[in-house]
Amino acid sequence: MIEEQIDDLDRIMAVMQVAFDPAFGEAWNRRQVSDALILPSTHYVLAGPDGDEPADGATAVGFALSRGVLDEEELLLIAVDPAYRGRGIGAALLQRFIETAEARGKARLFLEMREGNPADSLYRRAGFEPIGRRRNYYRRASKGPLDAITYLRSKSDLSVLEK
Repeated sequence: MIEEQIDDLDRIMAVMQVAFDPAFGEAWNRRQVSDALILPSTHYVLAGPDGDEPADGATAVGFALSRGVLDEEELLLIAVDPAYRGRGIGAALLQRFIETAEARGKARLFLEMREGNPADSLYRRAGFEPIGRRRNYYRRASKGPLDAITYLRSKSDLSVLEK
């Protein structure tokens, strides 16, 4: 892994540690992210406090991690530090994910989220539509399992996220 990616891995992991509720087990560990970044089909974008790509070495407050194959791309993770939520950073990350996937020639974009995740409205505004459900996919220690909902956005919808 090159030095720039190691720095970005550190920035991704800093957001990962604060952004995901441990009750759902959605966060990845450092090894999982590192292994993914080695693959040429894995892509990521970072966001600084203003939602734009942070300068080299500057703090990242959000990231999106995706994996592409053929003409499809899957958004694996998207996260924003809770201290910076509600400022449009998630929307900016999602927009950059869409734009970069389109630039790589992707015709279909996928993502999956747990049922009840408040990001549902963000994804729908960006043109993602639910297409499937995995029953009881997310396990919780204190309550019953939750379904995973799969979303699709087709190339005809690959315009920039509406503001």
